[in-house]
Amino acid sequence: MFRKMRRINQQLAEEENIRILEEGTYGVLSLVGEGGYPYAVPLNYLYRSGKIIFHCAQNGHKTDALAADDRACFCVVDKSEVIPEQYATHYSSVIAFGRIKTLEGEEKRQSALALAERFRPGHAAEAMGEINSYGEGLTVLEMTIEHMTGKQAKGLVGK
Repeated sequence: MFRKMRRINQQLAEEENIRILEEGTYGVLSLVGEGGYPYAVPLNYLYRSGKIIFHCAQNGHKTDALAADDRACFCVVDKSEVIPEQYATHYSSVIAFGRIKTLEGEEKRQSALALAERFRPGHAAEAMGEINSYGEGLTVLEMTIEHMTGKQAKGLVGK
C-alpha cells in the first residue's frame, strides 16, 4: 500500500524519525478536501507513542474533510539549509501516514492538556482552565501512524 523510498540510501532510521517528530514544533497536515482537492494546513502538534495529537475548532475545513475521509499525511521538516553554490538544500524531514479519529471525554481533555504542556510547561492548572472554558467547542484529533519515512539530503548522508 505504501511506496518504498526510491533513494533508500537517504532514508533515516526509525529512531531519527521519532526524534524529529518529538522535537518538531509544527508540521503540515494534508487531507483529502472538497471535490478531491488536497487540503494542507500547518499546525502545532504533539507526538507520543506512535500517535500525533492536534487540536482544532469543532467545525471547519479540517473536520469536514475528516468526516468524508479519515486518511491523512503529516510532514515535519527538521532542517532546511540552502547551499547556493551546490544548487542544493541540506534537509531532513519525516512524512507520516495514518488515520485520524476525534477524541472524546477524559481522553480529549488529557490529550489537550499534554499538548498545552508541551508548548507552555508548568502551567497545567491554567491550561486546564482554558481547556474547560471551550467545553464541547474544543476538538482534539489523534492520528495513528500506519507508515512513516524520513529522508535526508545526499549531502548529509554519513554525517
